[in-house]
Amino acid sequence: MKEKLRAHIENIILLRDDEFAHILSHFSFETFKKNDFLIHEGDQVKFCYLIVTGLLKLVYDDKNGKQHIVSFAMEDWWESDFSAYFSQTNAKMSLQCIEDTTVFSLSFANYQKLAAESPKMKQFFLEKSNSGHIASQNRILSFLTSSAKERYEQLLNQYPLLFQRVPKTLLASYLGVSRETLSRLSS
Repeated sequence: MKEKLRAHIENIILLRDDEFAHILSHFSFETFKKNDFLIHEGDQVKFCYLIVTGLLKLVYDDKNGKQHIVSFAMEDWWESDFSAYFSQTNAKMSLQCIEDTTVFSLSFANYQKLAAESPKMKQFFLEKSNSGHIASQNRILSFLTSSAKERYEQLLNQYPLLFQRVPKTLLASYLGVSRETLSRLSS
């Protein structure tokens, strides 16, 4: 599994063997079962996660008890309640496995340590963060400017594997439509 972490990092920066060994020592490898929670709303967020295998959903439960899918995360993606992770506060969202999942977890303390010690990792984290901000802004713009059908088609074109792996009820929540509307959009 460590080869997957190295390949992921080396998509952005190149590492010597000794550099990678040092970086690897800051991560933990964990396995979770389908429906397990990595983060519960209200808990302190201690880790961010690089998904090695599996699929996760980041959800927000509103005051009426309605669950909103904020994001999905599959192989080679990072996920957490990043606001709570970086501010070291309690989670406003929950992170749950949709499939059996393996991850590399990185504590906030180890994130800070790696960023301070390694200019290469600081650059890596900056590029990953920028990519995440761009994706988040694109999702917001999609909700502001696109119809439900256009959002559906964008998601299908960008992440066709999600449609094979995610139940339609969850896809509907992510797109901000009812299950019935999603059925109409997909026909």
